[in-house]
Amino acid sequence: MRNLNPKTFKLILFLTIIVTLVFSGLSAPKLIIKQSYNSSSFNTINPVQNKWNGFEIIEFKFNGVDAKIVFPKKPNSTKNWIWRTQFWAHEPQTDIALLNQGFHVVYVDVVDLYGNTVALNRLSDFYNFLIKNFGLNKKTVLEGMSRGGLDAFNWASENTDKVFCIYVDAPVCDIKSWPGGLGKGQGSKNDWEKCLKAYDLTELSVKDFKGIPLNNCLKLAKAKIPIISVCGDADTVVPFEENSLKLAEIYRAAGGKIELIVKKGIGHHPHSLQDPKPIVDFILKHTKNR
Repeated sequence: MRNLNPKTFKLILFLTIIVTLVFSGLSAPKLIIKQSYNSSSFNTINPVQNKWNGFEIIEFKFNGVDAKIVFPKKPNSTKNWIWRTQFWAHEPQTDIALLNQGFHVVYVDVVDLYGNTVALNRLSDFYNFLIKNFGLNKKTVLEGMSRGGLDAFNWASENTDKVFCIYVDAPVCDIKSWPGGLGKGQGSKNDWEKCLKAYDLTELSVKDFKGIPLNNCLKLAKAKIPIISVCGDADTVVPFEENSLKLAEIYRAAGGKIELIVKKGIGHHPHSLQDPKPIVDFILKHTKNR
C-alpha cells in the first residue's frame, strides 16, 4: 500500500465498500427468512430457497414428502395464510393476490390419498409444524382444487377451530362421483382403484361409505365456516350437480353459508377466475383483513 497514491487508495477503499454492500444486500433475504424460523427446525428441514412469482419460497421434505412455504414481502399483522391442498402452482392467481395482501402460502404433498386418514394425519402434523416454527395464525384458509376438495373438506371437518373459511374450485365432494364415475361423470378407473385401496373399501362397501364432504360438511355448517366454490356447470369430470351444487343444498339446509360462482358453459378447466378479486375479497372478509 505504500506505493499507492492517496487518490488510488481512496478509489480501492470505495470499491471495496460498494462490493461489500452489494453482496450483503443479495444475501439479506435468506437472513430475513431464516430469522422467521425456529433455528433448530431450519437446520432440520434443510430448505432450498428460491423465488416463486417474485416471492421468496423455501422447498423441503416434510416427513418424506414435498413441502413448500411462500413468504409475502411484508406479512400482515395477523400472520394469515392460505393452504393449498393439491396441484401446487396451478392457476395461482388467488395465491399471488393474497401474497400481495401479506398472506403466506403453504403446501404439503398428500397426492393419491384422496382425503383419507393418512392424508388428514399428515396435514395435521404439518399444521402443528407451521404453528410451532413459523408463528402463523392458528386459523388458516383452505384451498381445494378438484380432488383437493376432499382434503380441504375432510380436514376442516375434523379441525373446525383451525379454519377461517374454505375456497374450493370444481371440488370433489363425493368419491362415488369422482373418481368412481358412478353418476353422470366419466370417472377415472386408475384413480378409483387407488382411492378404494386408500380407504380400504370395495365396490360394494363404498356404496354405504359416509366419510365424504357431502356428509361431513354438516360439521362445518354447525361451526359456521363460510365456503366459496368456483365451478363450471358443464363439468363432465367432477359434475357440478353431484358435487358443489349438492353440497351447497345440504350446507344451506343445515344453516351454513356458501357462495357459488358458476361459470356458464365451462367444464372442469380452467380452474379459478382470470380476475380472482371475488375469491380474494371473500377470503379477506372472513379473515378480518378488510
